[in-house]
Amino acid sequence: MKILYVFPHPDDESFGPAPAIANQVRNGDEVYLLTLTKGEATKQRFKLDLSKEEMGQIRYKEMQEVAKVLDLSDLTVLDFPDNQLKELDPIELEEAVEQHILKVEPDVLVTYAVHGISGFHDHLVSHAVVKRVYCSMQRKSKRIPSRLAFFTLMDAPREDSLFDLSTSNEEEIDCILSTSDADMQKFNRALDCYETYQEVIEKSNVRDEVTNEVSFEFFQENFSPPVDSLGAQL
Repeated sequence: MKILYVFPHPDDESFGPAPAIANQVRNGDEVYLLTLTKGEATKQRFKLDLSKEEMGQIRYKEMQEVAKVLDLSDLTVLDFPDNQLKELDPIELEEAVEQHILKVEPDVLVTYAVHGISGFHDHLVSHAVVKRVYCSMQRKSKRIPSRLAFFTLMDAPREDSLFDLSTSNEEEIDCILSTSDADMQKFNRALDCYETYQEVIEKSNVRDEVTNEVSFEFFQENFSPPVDSLGAQL
């Protein structure tokens, strides 16, 4: 099975879904990652005295290491402006995403849930763009992808969490993927690759908050109880 994750920034794949990605690869799935920006607008660039262009180049190199750790079948990083996706013509974003979907031909397409978890505008825009592309392709009778899944959280974040995180309720969860200790180790190794972002990673407590169970919603599908894989009953 082919799975394509679409996120706006470097590290989005590691802040939560990485254990699931490691699990999917370990079980023989081909996992692809499309990132819309290089994450160059991060405030860490000020502490490192780097321009946006320099920061983007560094984060791109860090992502190459993540791709190796997670054994991704492919990593593609686009160059749309970080933290400015809401200012762009959404058709440009949709065309770029659709073009990549047609290239990969994934069975399952994955992006953020409607709340974007953190609520960052780029996360919300990515959800809307990917869902719009998926619906458009279904209307064109495209058989690929067969399912649209949304990465989400079900458990409430810790009180000392760096971000004000949103979750999905139990009824909205269609898939809970249980991962192994080895998958969790790859999740931590993936986070380690972001050397310039370690301060944020540690302040966020993400290493403690992410558990071995990763939750997803399925678009226009309802599974109760939740299934245990993104490809279940396709």
